[in-house]
Order: sequence, then structure tokens, then C-alpha cells
Amino acid sequence: MSRRAYVIGVGMIKFAKPGASEDYWEMGSKAAKAALADAGVPYADVEQAMVGYVYGESTCGQRAVYEVGLTGIPVVNVNNNCSTGSTALWLARQAIAGGEAECVLALGFEKMEKGALGSKYNDRAIPVEKHAGVMAKVQGFTSAPAAAQMFGGAGREYMWKYGTKRETFGKISEKARRHAANNPYALFAEPLTLDEIMAAPEVFDPLTRYQCCPPTCGAAAAIVCSEDFAKKHGKAGAVYIAAQAMTTDYASTFAEDSMMKMVGYDMTANAARRVYEQAGVGPADVDVVELHDCFTANELITYEGLGLCPEGGAEKFIWEGQNTYGGKVVTNPSGGLLSKGHPLGATGLAQCTELVWQLRGQAEKRQVKGAKVALQHNLGLGGACVVTMYRRD
Repeated sequence: MSRRAYVIGVGMIKFAKPGASEDYWEMGSKAAKAALADAGVPYADVEQAMVGYVYGESTCGQRAVYEVGLTGIPVVNVNNNCSTGSTALWLARQAIAGGEAECVLALGFEKMEKGALGSKYNDRAIPVEKHAGVMAKVQGFTSAPAAAQMFGGAGREYMWKYGTKRETFGKISEKARRHAANNPYALFAEPLTLDEIMAAPEVFDPLTRYQCCPPTCGAAAAIVCSEDFAKKHGKAGAVYIAAQAMTTDYASTFAEDSMMKMVGYDMTANAARRVYEQAGVGPADVDVVELHDCFTANELITYEGLGLCPEGGAEKFIWEGQNTYGGKVVTNPSGGLLSKGHPLGATGLAQCTELVWQLRGQAEKRQVKGAKVALQHNLGLGGACVVTMYRRD
């Protein structure tokens, strides 16, 4: 029987623009030390480290962890594209659940370059050639980054299917900036009006510049442990992982001529279904969500993939304000990838950090009142999707 995994410590640094950050090992070690301090445990108690990043050499994880301590523990380097951080968390939870360790560090970091999502995004790992037919339908601006074409194409497909307005995608970005204004860790905290968002240069219809996440540098970490370890260190009643699932691509990703499925809709829907089944609760029970809004189009289709609204219901969900404070479920109170930033290896653990703070009641001005159930969605093309449910009873 698997053991429950608790998240007793989290930490992150303020995200920065490319060229304005410290080196990756400095960012990573600061996030790890912050998580250890939050947990109130020494590094000597950590038995394993799962360390995620996308751009770097094979043992960058050791380089960062060695700044925290030299204790000879196993360090596993993780790379799963944009879902790297939550993959490190998934491995940490597995180590606890399987009884292989009592306390594990999950760490993620990234030092990105300007324009990285356009010129250096891991396009070669994404089998675009399998989508030649559907890509031909959406290609219009050949200079647009491949990721923008894919996610923008998914947005177009949704528009063709349901008659959605372009402004609906812009409303998501407006919400992201409004939420980020209350997050001291966010990269972009200045509010934007819908008019400003829609008037920004177009990247790939229906996406304007403010509807695309920025290349970002940063780090985040979590301390994951067993129930016995948590009690021993005075952390009884801590946030725990109620359910978690990872999926990769299905045949439908390539065979159904769908851009929405190409960018992970089926991965998301199946991972979410498994998580709800494991936890014994449904989407109506979720209070707060951090989801992978690399582009506004992905946030919109993910509402439906996670079951937060019915298929075809995302536009109504957005315009009625059901995705923000006072609505059904607060999505991306941190500002999300769009405004907080997207350092690929750190994103999943930054999402974890925000949700742990929310469930502890420590999210300050962005606190979701009475939050008890939190859901995390982290997606990487190529592909992998990790959905995690957190609870605090």
C-alpha cells in the first residue's frame, strides 16, 4: 500500500527577465534553502533530490544541490520540457509513496535567453511531421515560433468549433495581469486593459504578444516527506498530495487531425480524470487552480480538459468571471505563466509553491478564502502532462 506524501516546505525566488538573473546554481540553491527553511529541517535530513531543468548540461542538478550541501545523496536530473518541475515533484512523491525515502527535495530552475521560446524551444523533440496536415491548415505567419503556431492553432480550432470571440482569449491575459499585481514574485505585475492586450502586436492569430508567456529565469523547490517524518518534525496537518497522475501522448494526438489534441487536450483530460478518481472528489470541489497558461489559448481549452466547465462552455465561464475571485474556481492567482513567468524547469514547482501557500492561508492579497482543495496542471509538449491535487484537512 502506498504512503501519503506531504509537502512540508516550499520556496521560490522572484522570477527575472533573461540577462537579469543570477546563474542557475545560485537561483537553484536559494530556492532549495528557502524550502528547507520553510520546512524547518536541515539538508542532512534530505535523502534524495530530484532536480529539473531544460537547458543545461547533464549534471546541472548536482551543481545546484552542491551549493546547499555535500552529503552524497542520489541526485536525479530531470528534463520533461515545460512539465519538468512537476515531473521532479512526481518522482519525489513516488519515492515517498514507495517507501524508498522519508524526505526528498524536488528542485527546478532555468536560466533562459531572450527569445528562447522562439529559437531554442525544444521543437526537435516535438514530432511536428506527424501533424503535417493539421499544421498546413493553420500556418499563416511562418516567422511565428512553432509553439505559438501550435497553441494558436488550437485556439483557432476552438474558435471554428464554437464561434468564440478573439477578445475571449484576451480576457484571460487581463485576468492574469490583475492577479499578478498582488504577487511579489511575478515578472509582470502591471495591470493591462483588454484593449491594450488586443492592440498589442499579433504573434499568431488569435494570440497577441500579451497572450504569450515570456522567457524567464527562476527557481522553485519543495520538500516532500512521509507522514511519519512530518509528525516527527511537528508538521502534522501539513498540505499533502491527495492524488497525482502523469500522462504522455495518445494515438489521438497524432491521428485525429486536431490542434487541440496536438497540444495536449487528451493528456490533460485523462490525467485529470485519474486524479479525480484517486482523490474521490470532482472538479466542483476544487477551490483554486494553477494551470499551464503558456498561451491564453491553452488556458481556455484546459478549463474544459480539467472539467472546470463543460465542453464548449469556456467562453461563458470566462465572461461570467467564474475563473477568478468571486467565481466558481480561482485560476492562476499567482498570475500564471503569462504574468508570473515561465522558467521551464521551475514552473511546476512554482505552481506547487503557490498552491501550498494558498492552502496554508499564506497567500496574502491573492489568498483564496477558505481554500482546502487545490489542483495543479503542468504541460510539456513532446509530451507530458502532470496533474496534482493538494489538500489540507
